[in-house]
Amino acid sequence: MADALASYERFDFDDGRWTFPVFRRGAGPAVIVIHEMPGLHPQVVRFADRVAAAGMTVFLPSLFGVPGKPVSNGYALGTMLKTICVRREFAVWATDRSSPVVDWLRALARKAHAECGGRGVGAVGMCFTGNFALAMMTEPAVVAPVLSQPSLPMPFGVGAAKRRAAIGASPAEIACAKGRFHDERLKMIGLRFHGDGFTPDERFATYKRTFGDSFEAIEIDPKDALQGTGMSPHSVLTVHLVDDDPDGPTKRAERRVIEFFKTQTRAEAAP
Repeated sequence: MADALASYERFDFDDGRWTFPVFRRGAGPAVIVIHEMPGLHPQVVRFADRVAAAGMTVFLPSLFGVPGKPVSNGYALGTMLKTICVRREFAVWATDRSSPVVDWLRALARKAHAECGGRGVGAVGMCFTGNFALAMMTEPAVVAPVLSQPSLPMPFGVGAAKRRAAIGASPAEIACAKGRFHDERLKMIGLRFHGDGFTPDERFATYKRTFGDSFEAIEIDPKDALQGTGMSPHSVLTVHLVDDDPDGPTKRAERRVIEFFKTQTRAEAAP
């Protein structure tokens, strides 16, 4: 096991259709951290460590890539091409439905809530998995969704104009989320850097228009991203987090997300 995951317990979770490895750490209500491209890399684990340190049980599923392997441009490109071209668990281009693998994540959320208790489960999707936390809202256990730079459907190629504004969820999933936000007084957080080509203005405009005050948008100037990564500002909570500036926009965003999970998943959270 890679060093970043050495303090995690690994188990394989089978929902009857798919089996993926999951890494678990901590105590308290559950939070599912769904990694970005190219996989469960050390900066994703760093964020999960901080969620666990704040008093929650973190679940890290590994859906693609090599758990613990550091990010590189070549690794990211290779994993993305393989996932787009081969993996049928992911709906990369669909504008009006989520990825099939979300069913597996909903089952994991049920298991996590049954084991960890609290009001419910938090979930954060990142980049390629960013919209998954919204689609997971059809599972009643999920009460605190966070979408970090949601990049599906891919906003490129033929039909890109429509996909740029799409949020990759079905009408039924959207209606369920809207109903729960109203009836249970839940909220959702979305994060991105301005100008991110993978998370266009039009997409965030759709989230704001569709969910209104239930959608808390955290949008950050790209000049406030960590520089020198070899990648354009994209990954708010991981690769482009400026970790040594506690008052910087990315660290404030990280604190806001962790506090959101902490307050929303507690059993005594306001209905």
